[in-house]
Amino acid sequence: MSSKLSLILKFLIFIVCVGLIIWGQRTVGYLYLGAQLVGLAGLLALLYSYNKTYR
Repeated sequence: MSSKLSLILKFLIFIVCVGLIIWGQRTVGYLYLGAQLVGLAGLLALLYSYNKTYR
């Protein structure tokens, strides 16, 4: 995968994950909590992949 395509894909994943966290934070319920947890897991996966390259 080219580095430019990888960067665009990671940026889109970041936007989706932050969107899930914001959307889940607005309301109370298990569905919204699950959305927040999925968003958080996505952000942690992005952080892990970033740190893996500089290990």
